[in-house]
Amino acid sequence: MTLIAEYGTLLLVLACLFGFFMAWGVGANDVANAMGTSVGSRALTIKQAILIAMVFEFLGAYLAGGSVTQTIRSGIVDSSMISPEQMVFGMLASLLAAGTWLLVASIKGWPVSTTHTIIGAVIGFAAVGVSVDSVKWMGVVPIVSSWVISPFLSGSIAFMIFLSVHKLILDTDDPFANAKRYIPIYMFAVGFIIALMTLTKGLKHVGLNFTDLQSFGLAVLSGLAVTMIGVILMSRIKDEPSKKSHLHGVERVFAILMIFTACAMAFAHGSNDVANAVGPLAAIVGVLQSGTIHAQSTVPGWVLLLGALGIVVGLATYGYRVIATIGKHITELTPSRGFAAELAAATTVVGASGIGLPVSTTHTLVGAILGVGMARGIAALNLKVIGTIFTSWVVTLPAGAILSIIYFLIFSAIFG
Repeated sequence: MTLIAEYGTLLLVLACLFGFFMAWGVGANDVANAMGTSVGSRALTIKQAILIAMVFEFLGAYLAGGSVTQTIRSGIVDSSMISPEQMVFGMLASLLAAGTWLLVASIKGWPVSTTHTIIGAVIGFAAVGVSVDSVKWMGVVPIVSSWVISPFLSGSIAFMIFLSVHKLILDTDDPFANAKRYIPIYMFAVGFIIALMTLTKGLKHVGLNFTDLQSFGLAVLSGLAVTMIGVILMSRIKDEPSKKSHLHGVERVFAILMIFTACAMAFAHGSNDVANAVGPLAAIVGVLQSGTIHAQSTVPGWVLLLGALGIVVGLATYGYRVIATIGKHITELTPSRGFAAELAAATTVVGASGIGLPVSTTHTLVGAILGVGMARGIAALNLKVIGTIFTSWVVTLPAGAILSIIYFLIFSAIFG
């Protein structure tokens, strides 16, 4: 205990710095995923995307980010086998390791998973710094399986949404009239899904508790509000075929829809992925305050705030590289394709966040974009870029683990 008492303030400062660095990496790499489709389909400029993401990532992280943090912190390592000192050094090492790998990946423009990175880092320090038995390998199973399930699920949903768009709108005699008729339904779905998630899961630590019926009612109202705003914006669009496409007017209607799905995606991402930076930081704060390890403890509001700020700074400074990979290099995106991918990804992330499963937004969104591309045939996909992305996914977990082991040994030597 003396170590923690002696260096408590220094360790807290380091924890905040490393937590912010990790959150910066989440913003630079992962948030770019959330915005890539909107930019790639030209529904938003990079500046507009960054502004939207700043607002909605922040809200998602701060209002709805409490639920998933518990899984990251206590579901992977057996806290009863770890001393308080090991916990502090291990989580410091994990944050620094994950931040380092995300910095490398962001410079290269690789969309890697922040969820993978931090889980790999936590497993690395626990297996080497404590013992192999301290890792709850059964707790890792659902997380690993989500890496396969989430892209498959979001890809399937995106495939079906895009087929429905074709059947109801694009392949009809009057696409523009049908777009104005059916797009409000999609708008309602976007507003409803995100509101329901926020109300049922996220607002507990802000002090708001709604019954299921109240949440459902408010989600319906949110869906209707989004639909009304969308209909007003759509009424200003005229059907003007361009030289490139007779569906120009229809795609402009979808571009409006993309603004809503971009907000939804950013919110869903903030609520799910702030855990990656905040979970380890909250664990360190808990140990420093009490001197003991709690399997579960509430995440302080200021910790969520620090994570949310880090995400926003990362996106604003370095997000453009990964935005280009996701939005332009996998398959050619139009607003209708981008919408299908984004709605599918947001639905998957929101559902997973609701049951406390930390899925990777990266895998979910790339899966959704692949689903949309597959709907047009395998030739529509850039297989070389997809190969690079898959390779970077495989490398991420061991990279996080190895860096974490190195940093853990350094911290133990300095303070031990």
